[in-house]
Amino acid sequence: MEKRDLYDENRQLTGETIYKGEAIPEGRYIIVVLVFIQNSKGEFLIQKRSEIKNGKYATTGGHCKTGESSIQGILTEIKEEIGLDVKAEDLQLYYSGKTGFAFWDDYYIKMDVPNIEQLKLQKEEVDSVCWLTEQEIKQLMKEDKFFDNHYEEFEILLEWLKNKEE
Repeated sequence: MEKRDLYDENRQLTGETIYKGEAIPEGRYIIVVLVFIQNSKGEFLIQKRSEIKNGKYATTGGHCKTGESSIQGILTEIKEEIGLDVKAEDLQLYYSGKTGFAFWDDYYIKMDVPNIEQLKLQKEEVDSVCWLTEQEIKQLMKEDKFFDNHYEEFEILLEWLKNKEE
């Protein structure tokens, strides 16, 4: 069973841990990491989550395990969920923030992934993957088929990409 480190409101390690699935104590936080992978055509690598995980579309991400930094956590999630090897230096942190129970670190990488059909998916987490345009993702959100929390981070990404181009 996975253990997670707990942090205080200043993102300092407390020395406390919880197991995956346990409630996060009041005044404590975990680290949530996400990545948006965009290809040279401007499409995003999106996964359809397993039914156990609500069956909605989302990006790759999860929670850092005990002892992992944010960047180590996202590299672990990418490898576990979709079987992709990514170099830490190719990832760009585009957002870091805090919500009620977590610090969020959102990453972006521009890369072409040939033959996504051959990716080794973690069946407990991911049913399938596909390339989707910004408009297709927005449509899925309108139809309540995209995971809300990930969509909020997607909107932050779009703003970041827009500002980066200017």
